[in-house]
Amino acid sequence: METLEAIRTRRSIRKFLTDEVPDQTLNIILEAGTWAPSGMNNQPWKFVLIKDPKMKEELSKLTKYGKIISLAPVSIVVFLDNTLSYDRVKDIQAIGACLQNMLLTIHALGLGGVWIGEILKNKEKVAQLLRVPEGCELMAVVALGKPAQPPGLGHRNPLKDAIIAVY
Repeated sequence: METLEAIRTRRSIRKFLTDEVPDQTLNIILEAGTWAPSGMNNQPWKFVLIKDPKMKEELSKLTKYGKIISLAPVSIVVFLDNTLSYDRVKDIQAIGACLQNMLLTIHALGLGGVWIGEILKNKEKVAQLLRVPEGCELMAVVALGKPAQPPGLGHRNPLKDAIIAVY
């Protein structure tokens, strides 16, 4: 898939078939995330993979979008490892780039995914549930699998509305 086509055609998918996502495929997605740029190449991301139905159910209780997590074959919980911090803003931007790399890879592999951020209101509970090391801060959950719904239509405001000035 061409890069620009992937960017323009990727959509959030919230309903999945029950088909398992192979570990090899998950590794490709995770590795794509790790190739995101980061300040001083500090690579501040850490991941927890959730496939176990009981753990998915527990995690799903911590967000109003829990049904997406509980029904997705797998979720990737993405953390910022603050012990690797270079600059907080740049580190958070790096996590955003990591998430985008993973979402584009998910799409390019014919899968669907969605970035769930609402769960951040319970980031301490998530960290406790998943027993992540001290200093790891929840950034997002990416639920993914084979799509059980067609992608929605995309819409973007005209580019002229985003440009403040040209000098």
